Amino acid sequence: MDAVIKKLMPKSENLERPSTDRPSQDEVEAAVRTLLRWTGDNPDREGLVDTPRRVAKAYREMFGGYDMNPAEELGRTFEEVAGYDDLVIVRDIQFHSHCEHHMVPIIGKAHVGYLPDGKVVGLSKIARVVDIFAHRLQTQEAMTAQIAGVIQDVLNPRGVAVMIEAEHMCMAMRGIRKQGSSTLTSTFTGVFRDTPEEQVRFVTMVRAGV
Repeated sequence: MDAVIKKLMPKSENLERPSTDRPSQDEVEAAVRTLLRWTGDNPDREGLVDTPRRVAKAYREMFGGYDMNPAEELGRTFEEVAGYDDLVIVRDIQFHSHCEHHMVPIIGKAHVGYLPDGKVVGLSKIARVVDIFAHRLQTQEAMTAQIAGVIQDVLNPRGVAVMIEAEHMCMAMRGIRKQGSSTLTSTFTGVFRDTPEEQVRFVTMVRAGV
């Protein structure tokens, strides 16, 4: 089954698992110890002795998206939809990610819509795709485009719309230190890109919660 799915999937940078030469557990823990010393603290004191191990474990969880292929989540579709071909929206998909510039959190929610072309995908799979991309070092702009791109590539719907709203801790915790400000990004493909009325309909439904 996996071989069949891979054969049918178009080639795209959105579909491949990133490859990297990972360091060993000991190397990771040594790097964390170095960072602890860089802060001015003592990595050998009681409260920090196990911190390197905990950080390594936490990072494997928070950046688990590098070990997953988002296209595989979209590989199973359903064609028995009773002729339904109108807009499908999954709203308020909560996520947390990390800024690739400072490695501090990005916290937000994604809204994803698509216009089916004869087949639909399980709604939980859309949320799963958001999580996979979120669990990588990101910029919000890139993440928005990646979600739309993989859905368009794999499902080949008539169009995809993605909107992300998020707060960036690199703005709230450091630098300008502006808490509460949010960033909004959107990407449209197919019918959504070519038809402003469809963009308006998507945004209206997201905002109204209809």
